Amino acid sequence: MADPEALAETVAAFAAGAGPVAVDAERASGYRYGQRAYLIQLRRAGAGSALVDPAACPDLSALGAAIVDAEWVLHAASQDLPCLAEVGMVPRRIFDTELAGRLAAFPRVGLGAMVETVLGFSLEKGHSAVDWSTRPLPEPWLRYAALDVEVLIELRNELEATLTEQGKLDWALQEFAAIAAAPPPAPRVDPWRRTSGLHRVRRRRQLAIVRSLWQARDTVARQKDVSPGRVIPDTAIVEAALAGPASVAALLALPGFTGRDSRRQAGVWLAAIEQARALPEVELPMSTLPHEGPPPARAWTDKDPAAAERLTAAKTAVAAIADEHTLPTENLLAPDYVRRLAWAPPSAPTADAVGDVLRVFGARPWQIALTAPALSGAFLRLAAHAANGTAGA
Repeated sequence: MADPEALAETVAAFAAGAGPVAVDAERASGYRYGQRAYLIQLRRAGAGSALVDPAACPDLSALGAAIVDAEWVLHAASQDLPCLAEVGMVPRRIFDTELAGRLAAFPRVGLGAMVETVLGFSLEKGHSAVDWSTRPLPEPWLRYAALDVEVLIELRNELEATLTEQGKLDWALQEFAAIAAAPPPAPRVDPWRRTSGLHRVRRRRQLAIVRSLWQARDTVARQKDVSPGRVIPDTAIVEAALAGPASVAALLALPGFTGRDSRRQAGVWLAAIEQARALPEVELPMSTLPHEGPPPARAWTDKDPAAAERLTAAKTAVAAIADEHTLPTENLLAPDYVRRLAWAPPSAPTADAVGDVLRVFGARPWQIALTAPALSGAFLRLAAHAANGTAGA
């Protein structure tokens, strides 16, 4: 639907429906700037299925309000929730079938694989990487999009039964609640540092060129509403930083600047390079960002051998618990939590104290209940061993 009248009818139908609401969103990643939704699919018992065009109806807050008290069923919810929030759709409760599959120890958790394994039929995935900003959307694409929500509620019900049988349903519900309650992610510091191939750039002046070109490209991409990689690729930015071309001809001779659009903007790129060249030393970017939290684990043996031992013991303990409960280790306890705890444990690492630290990090109650006693035991044994060694000396 792409007009207010049809949207109002859909809002009324979904408000009158019953049970969970299957929700999916299609973006134009790799084609358009940002991660906006270009199609939103919904299905609910009593309401049927609906395909909504958020480009034509950018304010879907009424639709969000109509289903806000229902459970929303999504696959890989963290991918879709930000673009849904942009159009006014924010759930209170969710069921994430992808995360449910991970907790239930399915080896493959993509939607197609889950549907095939759990429900026994195959989904066509041929249009997953198309440009969903295309208008009008071809009929085969719309059929493909509708199929995703056709199966989600049935998949959800089967996964709920599996999780219940495995004794993991409460764990999953805690995870879903944490996702639904999570605030929007903070803006990334120095996003230009994610440029592919940046490891080749060593000098600070060259890093300044990368930053300047990245920012210029981002401005052009935003103005044109295209994916930045379609303006100039990351490889072009890195090559320009390494070569430092001083003329348009030298710039256009570099790999990555051969496209018509990139050549048309050659003056913009050269100006960005010159701007970086003119910066005083004090304004050049640092080679690396100041590091918060523990140093890289590979450096622990030299920096703090006791912390390195704690990390090894903690990883071993968490892996054993994950294996016992048939869970992916990273879903049992985030690796970052394990590192931070091992680097700076509580002075008296009792189970309660370890649990308090994990709670501050963001661990859920079920994760704390499973891991805090084992982590505490591992740390206390290491401390006792160290004390005995000192006493013996």
